[in-house]
Amino acid sequence: MLLCDYKTCIIKEIAGGKVMRDLSKVKSLIIKIGSSSLCDDEGNINKEKILNLIWQIAQIKRKGIKITLVSSGAINAGVHIMNLTERPQTIPEKQALAAIGQASLMQIYEDLFSLFDLKCAQILLNHDDFDDRKRLMNFNHALQALIKYDVVPIINENDAIAVDEMDHQTKFGDNDKLGAIVSKLVNADLLIMLSDIDGLFDKNPTIYDDAKIFNEIHEITDELRQMAGGAGSRFGTGGMTSKLAAAQILFENGQEMVLTNGERIRDIKEIIEGREIGTYFHQKS
Repeated sequence: MLLCDYKTCIIKEIAGGKVMRDLSKVKSLIIKIGSSSLCDDEGNINKEKILNLIWQIAQIKRKGIKITLVSSGAINAGVHIMNLTERPQTIPEKQALAAIGQASLMQIYEDLFSLFDLKCAQILLNHDDFDDRKRLMNFNHALQALIKYDVVPIINENDAIAVDEMDHQTKFGDNDKLGAIVSKLVNADLLIMLSDIDGLFDKNPTIYDDAKIFNEIHEITDELRQMAGGAGSRFGTGGMTSKLAAAQILFENGQEMVLTNGERIRDIKEIIEGREIGTYFHQKS
């Protein structure tokens, strides 16, 4: 075991991921999947990845665990449907592609969920919904009703009207923050965040061969934020900053998160069973 300089986190060398975490208490789960985890190398929606995701959801649901999915990918789906060679830059074009892609993406989800005799439903949100108490209450009631009907809710930001997110003025961080807020609203036991990186590292693993992954994070400190994405950061991608912000939202509500690579979709069930995969964000009791 290697202790890092940050007193709130631990880096472990894990032999084959055999060390176990205790996640036996998880009864309500949020899975957040980003565009990078849904798409192939060309940016097109990858149905095989979605099929693997739904297969994992089906297995976990058999354990009696309630699951809500927070999904990105609408704009990418629209780009693919319209046979565009690159993602447009103007907001109206992105809005149009989101509207086109959202319908297609949900059709893919519906078709693949049906293979496992499961039903899904779409809920689209924007920033204003979280600022209005009545809207928030209505959303929560609808979500709870879907869960009661044993339907898997699929939540996404309404990209056709959510201009701020497209222009990155108000960052949901590719739905990272949205995943945390939904987790807080439904009081989920765990958020599994599927990203394009294996977890939180002490430095950029694409640059530094000796980068070490944090097995556990117990507190989001300023030092950790600086390392992960602040000015002069060794990481410098910006994407990790939104994930730490999401973890902080969960910590404030006594909740937990696992950050792992979307290429490991097949390992979601093993995460629930306690295998040490990715970075586990939880506060010490």
